[in-house]
Formats: sequence, structure tokens, C-alpha cells
Amino acid sequence: MGRRSDHTRAELREMLISLGHDLLAETGLARFSGREVAKQAGYSVGTIYHVFGSLDHLIVAINSRSFEIWAAELRERLEAGGPDRIGTLVAAYFAFAQENPHLWSAIYEHHLPDGFALPDADHSKRETLTAIVEQEIRAALPPASDADIFRLSRSLVAVVHGHCSFTVTGSFALMGVDDPLGCALARVREVLAAHGYRPPSTPRQAQ
Repeated sequence: MGRRSDHTRAELREMLISLGHDLLAETGLARFSGREVAKQAGYSVGTIYHVFGSLDHLIVAINSRSFEIWAAELRERLEAGGPDRIGTLVAAYFAFAQENPHLWSAIYEHHLPDGFALPDADHSKRETLTAIVEQEIRAALPPASDADIFRLSRSLVAVVHGHCSFTVTGSFALMGVDDPLGCALARVREVLAAHGYRPPSTPRQAQ
């Protein structure tokens, strides 16, 4: 029997997201079960639909929680890292994917139904990660650079994402690549160099 009066709607929402996040980290999206999340919370599966409207909304909320954790980890690593912030940024992106393979994969495996409108709060949480990348790329390039930071940031995220995907799935290992992080960072540096970037260890030439 469900304990419908034990928690407020806000408490239920937080509990289901937290339990769902833990379950998703363990099972991956393919074996994720909303019924199991509700069971662990002590409620019927109908509670998920009552609180979130659909299972897709719950998964979106769980993935948004992953984005929040990911962004916080990026900030922590950047704060603790040295002057090579681009290197730290790429390494931190890799670290989250490798340390949380199911959570990271679920972000990209969950396809929203046609007509699904991503809630503003979830959109904002997801944009935080991209905003960090934009900020670091803008700071890494010389003031005179005419790079389109918006487009460049997203393109470089795609580059690093592809390397992460091949790493998490084991594809790079099958191809004999033993340093996918180094490969990803080299590609990022090459692209940024075309816009005037120089690694911290290389002094900028006088203008």
C-alpha cells in the first residue's frame, strides 16, 4: 500500500529523483525501471505520473541532476587545477564520463518524445555546463580573436564527446588507441590554435 500522505509533493519529487539517479547509475537507461524507483520509495508506480506527469519527465529530471553534478565537478577541478585550464576542462569532461558511465550515457541515450517541451528549469541546468565551456574558451583566446564562441564551444564539446563515447564503449581500445584523452585534448588545442590560442607553457609572442 502506498504511503501517499507521508510526503509532500516537493519531498516526493526530490526522493524519486534521488532514488532514480542512484538506480540509473547502477542499471543504465536500458534496464531502468520507474516501477523499481517507486517501489524503493514505498509508493506505487502511479505516483511517478502523479508527480512528474510521465516517466520521460522523471528521466529528464534525473539527467538534469547529472548535469548539475557534472557542472559542479567541472568547477571544482578547474578551481583545483593549474594554469592549463583547457587541459583541466577536457580531463574533467572525460573523468565524469569514465567514473559515471551509465549516468553519462543516459544523458544522450534518452530521446524525448515528439512534442515534448523541456521544462525551463531543466533547460537552465543543462545550459550551465555549456556556459562553463564557453567561459573557458573565451578566456583562453586572445581578445582580438574573431571566433564565434557559441558555435566553437559546441563544436568542441562534440569533439570531446565523440572521444568519450569511443572510450566508454571500448571502441578506442579495440582500435589500439591507448590515450584517448590525449587525442581529444590535441584536437581541441589544434582547433583553438587556429583562433590564436597558445598553451600556458608557450609564451605569447609580442603583438
